[in-house]
Amino acid sequence: MTILPPDPDFTALRVEFARLRGERGWTFDELAGRSGLARRTLIDLEHGRTTGSLTTWHTLAHAFDVPVEHLLGTLCADHTPPGDHTS
Repeated sequence: MTILPPDPDFTALRVEFARLRGERGWTFDELAGRSGLARRTLIDLEHGRTTGSLTTWHTLAHAFDVPVEHLLGTLCADHTPPGDHTS
């Protein structure tokens, strides 16, 4: 029997992305310049039209100067992350 993991919470990831961008007061154009990602990609990420690749999220973590785990950890916002089981 295969036990599938819970679905990732892409809404939480989008919300955290928007929060980090807003906290810094960066426009999409400014973040595009800082990250090297296309403005359209950033807009599509924040509005949920794409989930992005691992490379994209890694690039954004560097642009925001946060650990990639900070961003990707939000994917488990609605369930217990793997390895975080307490007795």
